[in-house]
This record gives sequence, C-alpha cells and structure tokens, in this order.
Amino acid sequence: MKILVLMGGSSSEREVSLSTGASVARGLRSKGHEVVEYDLNPHEGRDIADLLNHLTNAIDVVFIALHGGAGENGTIQAFLELLNVPYTGSGVRSSAICMDKIATKIFFEHHAIATPPWFSVKEDFDSKAIVERIEGIGGFPIVVKPSDQGSTIGVSIVHGLESLGEAIDLAHRYSPRVLFERYIYGRELSVPILDKAALPIVEIRPKEGFYDYTRKYTKGMTTYHCPAPLEESLTLSIQQEALKAYEILGCNDFARVDLRLDENGVAYFLEINTIPGMTETSLVPMAAQAAGIGFADLVEQIVEGAIGRALAVRHKSGG
Repeated sequence: MKILVLMGGSSSEREVSLSTGASVARGLRSKGHEVVEYDLNPHEGRDIADLLNHLTNAIDVVFIALHGGAGENGTIQAFLELLNVPYTGSGVRSSAICMDKIATKIFFEHHAIATPPWFSVKEDFDSKAIVERIEGIGGFPIVVKPSDQGSTIGVSIVHGLESLGEAIDLAHRYSPRVLFERYIYGRELSVPILDKAALPIVEIRPKEGFYDYTRKYTKGMTTYHCPAPLEESLTLSIQQEALKAYEILGCNDFARVDLRLDENGVAYFLEINTIPGMTETSLVPMAAQAAGIGFADLVEQIVEGAIGRALAVRHKSGG
C-alpha cells in the first residue's frame, strides 16, 4: 500500500509527534509498504492546502501520528472524511470527546466507570470558590491540568494553597478550561488497546516525582513493568473496564486508557489517549511486544484496521 504518515503539527506535542511518525514510517517500510512522511508545519508552507495535493496522489491510507491540537481533536479526522481518505485511529466524535478530559470524565460518570472526583473552571474563576470546591472533593493534594493537552503538559500536583495559583496559571497557558481532580495515592497503570482487545497492562514507576513530560521522555527517569505485577483477577477486571471505556467512547484501531490504582485496589480511570505515542519504546508497542506482536506488525495491523473499516463503509453505501 501507499501510506502517508502524517506527523508534526503545531501543538505543544510536535516533537513527540515527529518521533512517533518516524518510527511508524520505519516500521511500515520494513513490511514493504511505500511510505510518504508528511510533516504538517504551516510555518514552512506545509499546511492543509499543501497536504491536499499529497492526498490526491494515490494515497491508500493516512496513518495519523499527530499528537494534540487539530491532529487529535477530530479536526484532521473530519478533513480526511470529507475527502473520503481512509485514516487510522478514532473518528471525529470519539477524537473530540477523548481529547477533552472534562467531556471524557462526564462520559465515564454517566456509564459508571470510576474516575476521581473533580470539577472544572474557566479563566474568570473565583479563588475562594476554588478552595471550597477543592475541600469538597477531598482536599489537597489535588491534580490541576488543562482540559485538552497530552503528554502531561501543563499538569501539576498541588499539595497546598501556596502553590495553587501557580498551578492554575500554568494550566491556563494551555487551555481556557482547567480540570481539578482529587489525587489518587497508589499505582499508575495504562491499558493499551489494539483492535478491541486489551493488551498487557503497563505499570509506570517514575524514579522520583510524578510522571510528567520530562520523566516520560528522558531515558532512565522512569521504569516500566509489563505485564504489570497484579493478581490475575484484578488484571482482568481492569482490562474489561478499560475496554468498556474504549467502546462507549467509540474508539477505533488502537488507544491507551490511563488510570490510577489506589491502595485498596480500586481503579480510577483518568482519560483515553486516541493517538498514543508510537515510538519503539512507547507504552503501546511495549504492551504489544509483551503480547508477542512486534512493532512492524503492530503498525501494519493498525493500518489494516483502517482499510477494513473504510471498505466496510463503502460496501454499506454501495460504493
């Protein structure tokens, strides 16, 4: 197949996206596919209009390797659907909801998926009211984060009033809406999902502090355990709940469901990442490897899922 790997973009996760795209391209080429790497970079003239020219050049499918912003919130997905170009990953509605952490938590609550107590504010917030609401969901420590960023960008764990204002200001740099979430003491877990099947759970253990942008992307600052050392019954329960979250939000092909496991063994689901990192050391490839799926086979399976879905739509419409 001729596959365009769409990467880069202008979000705060641009550099991570470039790494994901380069890894995906290598993997697909190793399987014999013709790959076009396209860095969506409006500052250098590679914008939507320019991308359109590439898409008319007999592209079979687009592998979306964009993280954050228009690449992950449904915008690019809608553009490709208007052109009837098959693409990997979740559709417009699912992408938009999952990129919005507030909307995701509303869905979780509606479908009885456990998630930490929370509230959100816009930029014209009342400081006194915020403190009262923090007390109402359990008090400090509290997690403060932008509603629509990835890679833990703009996230703070706040232990008291003295650092609350700074954390709110940081989150507001990235989003007009800020999410406040009760901090769950315990273990950090992630459930990668491939083609409606849960892969082995990954446990994330930063050597110090919390799993922020630096600890995610600096080698040696975090250790990973896959499969996570959990009792079999707990593993199955978490995987089933992660799949439920994936399905109710209508995700496709692959995703990563993140959660915290508290000291009593209760899982609290945080968010779903519809375009998780796909470098050869990222969590989804790590879990796939533990399940016996190599990186090249993984990215090819994702592409095959996208093609199969497009063919099914065409058949249904009589095309």
